[in-house]
Amino acid sequence: MKDKFWTWLMIVLVAIVMAGALTSAIRFMRVDDLTARLLGLGTLVLVLLGVWFLYHAIAFGLRTERLGRILDAEGSLPEDTVERSPGGRPNREQADAQFERYKAETEASPEDWRSWFRLAYAYDVAGDRARARKTMAKAIAMERASRARS
Repeated sequence: MKDKFWTWLMIVLVAIVMAGALTSAIRFMRVDDLTARLLGLGTLVLVLLGVWFLYHAIAFGLRTERLGRILDAEGSLPEDTVERSPGGRPNREQADAQFERYKAETEASPEDWRSWFRLAYAYDVAGDRARARKTMAKAIAMERASRARS
C-alpha cells in the first residue's frame, strides 16, 4: 500500500509538471516570433509524448495488478521466498533456482498466461527488469486473448 501511495504521488507530480510545460508551450506558440513558436511546438510534442508514456506505464501497471489479483484469488500467486541482503539484493542462488523452476513451468505450459506471469516475476527477482516487463506484456496479451475467446 505504501508503494502505491508513492507511485500515485509521483504520477500527480509528473502531471503537474506536464501541465506547466503545456501552459508554457501554449504561451510560446502565441508569441509573434518564429523561434518562440518552434520552441512551443517542440515543448508541446514533448508533453504529448510524456502523456503517452505515462498512460502506457499506468495501464501496464493496472493490467499487471489485475492479473496478480486473479492469481491471488486462485491461490497461485508466486511467493517471494528469496532471501535478500540488507541492501535488498536477492540471494543469487535462490533467485536462479526460482527462475529455473518458473522457466521449466513455462516451457511445459507455454499457452498458459499464468506461467508467463510467474516467469516475469522470476525475471524481476533475478534483476532482469527488461525481460520481466517483456514477459509480463506477453502474459497480459495472452490473458486478454483468452478472455476474448471466452
